[in-house]
Amino acid sequence: MKLFSINTTNFKIDGGAMFGVVPKILWEKHYPADKNNLCNWALRSLLIDTGKRVVLIDNGFGQKQSEKFMSRFHLNDNKGIENALGEIGYKCSDISDMLITHLHYDHCGGGVKYNSDKSGFEMTFPNARYWVGREQWESGINPNQREKDSFLEENLIPMVKSGQLNFIEKDSEMFPGLEVRIFNGHTRGQLIPFIRANGATLVFAADLLPSTAHIPLPYIMSYDVDPLLTLKEKEEFLEEAEKNNYIIFFQHDLYNECCTLHQTPKGIRSNHSFRLREKFPVN
Repeated sequence: MKLFSINTTNFKIDGGAMFGVVPKILWEKHYPADKNNLCNWALRSLLIDTGKRVVLIDNGFGQKQSEKFMSRFHLNDNKGIENALGEIGYKCSDISDMLITHLHYDHCGGGVKYNSDKSGFEMTFPNARYWVGREQWESGINPNQREKDSFLEENLIPMVKSGQLNFIEKDSEMFPGLEVRIFNGHTRGQLIPFIRANGATLVFAADLLPSTAHIPLPYIMSYDVDPLLTLKEKEEFLEEAEKNNYIIFFQHDLYNECCTLHQTPKGIRSNHSFRLREKFPVN
């Protein structure tokens, strides 16, 4: 099994939104902000090549949104998913399974693109099955007011029309070495992948743990629909991860791609930080 970290872009959003009720004087010690209170975040995907299947986890913003929409995010080092895949020797047509952790625009927007004359949309990964949590899909097409602006019709409806959409109903093993579990605090039906390779377990933390700065229990995004549930899910997950020496892969941490955990007098914290390829080298 080969694993590749793919950074589609970096983007800036408000630090207060990313850390919720935690005061800036505390969170900025761990994650810096600029004079406008904006923090710079990574937007990583993960590619898994088993030799039989090529699985992509999340696909970034995409390229089809308006300039006005994208100006809110101050993109920097923006490659997009197609160019990022090309840098590691893959094409969009190589992807057999497109696993979407959840349907907020920064996680799924790259899965749909304009057709050649921009008269409509087509799938970025023409040969892939698109996998989404069933409850997340229901949230996306019938959104609550809190999340409504994060679910964009042009990201969702083409998946249905293409016939490529598949649902995950419960915690399950997609294939040997890849398990997905459902978490509901950030958004209903978020899928968190657990990948077992090279004698280790790698967890794609998505928006359960956006960065190492979010490991302390109270550090919860204001975007979460049920922060108290997030608190419970984080606590249970971190205890399991520390006990079993899981490697955490961060989708949004600009400074730390992966880490292990350890117990401290203040609770579970990041232990060693490193790049994915250090633990999972690609020959």
